[in-house]
Amino acid sequence: MTTSAELADRTWRGWMTYVAEASELLAGTLDPGGIVALTAQIVVPRLADWCVAYTAESTSPAYVWHTDEDRSDALKELLAVEGRPAEGPPVPWGNTDLACTIPLVARGRTLGVICVGRSVKFPPDHYELAEEIVRRAALALDNALLYAEQKATSLALQRSLLPPGLPDLPGFDVAVSYRPAGEGAEVGGDFYDVFTCPPGPDGEPRWRFAIGDVCGTGPEAASVTGLARHALRILSGEGMPLPDVVERLNRLIIDEGPRGRLLTLLHGELTASGALTLVCAGHPLPLILAPDGTVTEAANPQPLLGVIEEIEFTVDNLTLRPGHVLFSCTDGVTERRDGDVLLGDADGLETILARCAGLSAGAVAAAVERAVDEFSAEPGHDDMAIVVLRANG
Repeated sequence: MTTSAELADRTWRGWMTYVAEASELLAGTLDPGGIVALTAQIVVPRLADWCVAYTAESTSPAYVWHTDEDRSDALKELLAVEGRPAEGPPVPWGNTDLACTIPLVARGRTLGVICVGRSVKFPPDHYELAEEIVRRAALALDNALLYAEQKATSLALQRSLLPPGLPDLPGFDVAVSYRPAGEGAEVGGDFYDVFTCPPGPDGEPRWRFAIGDVCGTGPEAASVTGLARHALRILSGEGMPLPDVVERLNRLIIDEGPRGRLLTLLHGELTASGALTLVCAGHPLPLILAPDGTVTEAANPQPLLGVIEEIEFTVDNLTLRPGHVLFSCTDGVTERRDGDVLLGDADGLETILARCAGLSAGAVAAAVERAVDEFSAEPGHDDMAIVVLRANG
């Protein structure tokens, strides 16, 4: 025969299991709305017959949950009459024995309130358990809100490091693609840019473009990304020749000291007549796709930036003829991995490009992106940037 003490111990253990499982569920999501809804579903029907959740910025319920769907309308009418309950310490809402309000407080911040109610009087242990569940929900909600804020800041910073738009290049088709690794919680080190620069001595229009990859992620990499992109625009605007621009950027990165990062960079200049000048500093070599499907390397490799203080860069000169495509990317493409095999192994990228002969710049970029996705079922762990230039005609 079970004694009262054994029954009480069994009940206590059951409640502790309930609280532990609730904590695990709440900790399993970083969606603020999901945490609010989950809290109501945990409390009802185990502790209460209904639950209404309010967030700090809302005067109307963020979530309503009731064991009896037929009584939901009556509950909503009551909410319309009573309005939002007061925040602060637990206070009555309606009948003290049948309903109560528990604040969502975490780390000194009030994030909202949880209102719970029953058709019969609250047992003391049920109310205390509801308080404990709400306390844990508040911590989970606060963590989720902090994560959402951090993610939004990171995405805003990432957007600020990319150009706002592309210039019009008469006679050329240009396409770019940028895909950060993961969900964007971290600022990536990849960047690209395409911009107009001062005309040449003969007045011929010119444009410059860049694609680069800063070692690492986070604020340190972002600072170098911002430095590189803005420096390239400023120095080009002063009419500085291409190799001089890259040499100056190299010194700027080294002058950053411990905050500096290694940087691979492809920097190029294109004129209206199709004259193409390139400097490839430690970056995956750009490729030229001809109309007949032939793919060739467009530049010679040179040292990456941020390592050697005194270095002179040289340029590769060629012509982007009508129907030809210049393709450049970061190593998020070439080093896409499937087991021990990389996409760039055995001329893998060249093979993909050869099948893109005759396509527009945008179609080439999309085809490579699709090939990257299909190469491996595993999600990519590196940012990916692509710049494609095609001469029309």
